Amino acid sequence: MPTTHVLPRYRIAVVGTGAVGGYYGGKLAYYGRDVHFLIRSEEERAAVKRFGLQIKSKKEAFRVARVNAHAATDTIGPCDLVLIALKATANDALPALLAPLLGPETLLLTLQNGLGNEEFLAERFGAERVLGGLCFVCLHKTAPGVIAHQGYGNLSLGEFAGWPRPRTHDVAWEFKRCGINARVVADLAEARWRKLVWNVPFNGLTILADAARPPGSPPVSTADLLADPDLSYLARRLMDEVIAAARQLGHAIPADFADTQFKRTAEMGAYLPSTLLDHRAGRPLELEAIWGEPYRRAFNAGAEVGRLETVYHLLRRQTVSPVASSGPGSVPP
Repeated sequence: MPTTHVLPRYRIAVVGTGAVGGYYGGKLAYYGRDVHFLIRSEEERAAVKRFGLQIKSKKEAFRVARVNAHAATDTIGPCDLVLIALKATANDALPALLAPLLGPETLLLTLQNGLGNEEFLAERFGAERVLGGLCFVCLHKTAPGVIAHQGYGNLSLGEFAGWPRPRTHDVAWEFKRCGINARVVADLAEARWRKLVWNVPFNGLTILADAARPPGSPPVSTADLLADPDLSYLARRLMDEVIAAARQLGHAIPADFADTQFKRTAEMGAYLPSTLLDHRAGRPLELEAIWGEPYRRAFNAGAEVGRLETVYHLLRRQTVSPVASSGPGSVPP
């Protein structure tokens, strides 16, 4: 008789209950999973305990009424799966935050943007623990414990070290059973570069265009960028450059992938990228993960990345607190 595969019953921690952690962790909790949220802000923790965790959108709206909200990870204890949704700018805090959550077989799934995050975790906790997740979703937090979902929600998962394993599919199925369109990718590094094709131009150019506006102006959305012939042209050229850099590094992304990204961006409407919101709020940008580390890796591989270099250095002038790179590679001039 064929054997029946029984999915694990994960005890899950969410480290970083912002828009991304709140949405994906909230979906898991809403469907009855054992999810524990790290919420270090006393104000937000009180709001979540009183009103629950709320997700609002046109297509779906739900509330997790009873939330396991914790002020520190040592009150959560060891878990089977940890979702890391802090900004990459907070990586230096992860060793202390994650230590109380680790058991012998704890999996660390980073949902962070850019390059270098898996390497950061692997160096400190072992490559065998690390998985990467790429979130294709339009989200922003509107109030403590309240997340606006504007569209999408797909999640791509992969192993940092090697090919997908049964555990990778188990984690993906856990998300699928909770209403999330999750899939397993064979090459996590290629998937990261595919996401950078969008993140590099649209996160970067909205910030730079916004910074050039007079104080008090409305924020520059992706729709504004597409409507501007010069910015739209530059976004497309940046996409082409990132695709070519990925190919130089061995990731075969087709040239027409940029067309698909432009079409999807138009469907988003007036979307405000998370890094633009960080910039407007005076928070540090994920400068190195999204622009600096891709630039260095591409440069060291011999790719032509003049536009990416320009955007990276212009954004460095906009950062509140530039963060040193955590990834490998020499720094070009």
